Amino acid sequence: MNATDTEEMRADDDAPIERVEVTPVMRKVDRPNYQKRIKIHPKRARGSFRRLKWAIMAITLAIYYGTPWIRWDRGANMPDQAVLIDFPARRFYFFFIEIWPQEVYYLTGLLILASLGLFLLTALAGRVWCGYSCPQTVWTDLFLVVERAIEGDRAARIRLDKAPLSASKIGKRTAKHLLWIVIGLTTGGAWVFYFADAPTLAVGLLTGDAAPIAYITIAVLTASTYLFGGHAREQVCIYMCPWPRIQGALFDEHSLLVAYKADRGEPRGRYRKGEDWAGRGDCVDCQQCVVVCPMGIDIRDGSQLECITCALCIDACDDVMGKIGRPKGLIGYDTAVNETRRAENLPPRTRLIRPRTIAYTALMVVVSLVMLATLVSRPVLEVNIQHKRNPLFVKLSNGDVRNGYTIKILNKLHEDRRFTLSLDGLAGATLSVTGQEQGANGLLVKSDNLRAFRVFIAIPAKFAPKGGRDITLIVTDEISGESAQNDTIFRGPET
Repeated sequence: MNATDTEEMRADDDAPIERVEVTPVMRKVDRPNYQKRIKIHPKRARGSFRRLKWAIMAITLAIYYGTPWIRWDRGANMPDQAVLIDFPARRFYFFFIEIWPQEVYYLTGLLILASLGLFLLTALAGRVWCGYSCPQTVWTDLFLVVERAIEGDRAARIRLDKAPLSASKIGKRTAKHLLWIVIGLTTGGAWVFYFADAPTLAVGLLTGDAAPIAYITIAVLTASTYLFGGHAREQVCIYMCPWPRIQGALFDEHSLLVAYKADRGEPRGRYRKGEDWAGRGDCVDCQQCVVVCPMGIDIRDGSQLECITCALCIDACDDVMGKIGRPKGLIGYDTAVNETRRAENLPPRTRLIRPRTIAYTALMVVVSLVMLATLVSRPVLEVNIQHKRNPLFVKLSNGDVRNGYTIKILNKLHEDRRFTLSLDGLAGATLSVTGQEQGANGLLVKSDNLRAFRVFIAIPAKFAPKGGRDITLIVTDEISGESAQNDTIFRGPET
């Protein structure tokens, strides 16, 4: 959606309000099935919501760019990066938490929590995630900062688009696109730092010694950031993102959405200083709510899937209302219920606590408690046993029946540990471990490591179970006494 204007309202607070003629060309209500995109030139808004967006943009960008450089001491021979996705070691480090591949359910839980949180926010206040924290919104805002700094605000950018090619235009466009590429490059560079030690990788990238995949990843992310933030912009939100279509199922009549109060604003019309307000609405049809919208929509057309709830139209309208001496809030957060209540001359009422918000909150609490309980109680020693399948058993020259097993011991502590192996459920059997005598110096497993041992269990033929018998292998820490066990089966001849 976009609008073409013939006149720009002056930005000075003391300037008179001038009418802006806007021809709606991509409003949802008027848009045909197929239409060529018309570039949107959003005007810079000023107000409390714009300042809030600046603050959130600064915080989110600082977190994204700065997190890989935070250090966290985990002891000797352990990575000291606070947040690290270590694919070679198959670990995910998040400050004091260390996630192993078999504990991927923690990541699943985090995704569930994020989804429920998004559902809750949407049910309460619409697409606030889209308007303030979505990466597409944050980087588009950042690209717009660069664009305004080089080419000027809305009117200047429109004039530059229409101007013939010149040295000045080429210089401005070149500078803008170069800075966009730099932003994309730092974005891709910051992302790869989450997958390797940031200082080491930074040196490798500068000296050309980094792995090729690092350069490829940075190139791909640079291109995608440049394309989505600099060129596609609102098209990503409207056509590529599924969230606008999903949000309708999460709203209800009590959801706070950015809305135009038609009962107060209509009938709208041009206003001249000193005119009587009787018989007309407060909307002076200045179009400022349209020209500041990054999606190019007219909020006065009602709720639209393109609206990302950035609330910049509220700032623009409040600014105009202040200049003409009318109450602010002609555009603001409102609910369908309050619209009906105003028509009935009833005071507004906001219900944040209602069945769906209670349900989302309760689910978040349940998932959080389950994850916390499993995290606190998770063992630091795990054992897995695999029975050798071919053959299931062998008969030794002395008549003993022997089974082979692979036992994997996972040591989650950041210190070396030695373990003893014992057997329960098969009297008269003997244990042996390939490469060492059972009990000699124990089974050594390095810190934060997984080690596999080949184990044999043998038993005299007269004691061998017919067919098979369930047994238990027990691994015990020689120092702490902590143990873990795993059930398996001992196979013997049928007769």
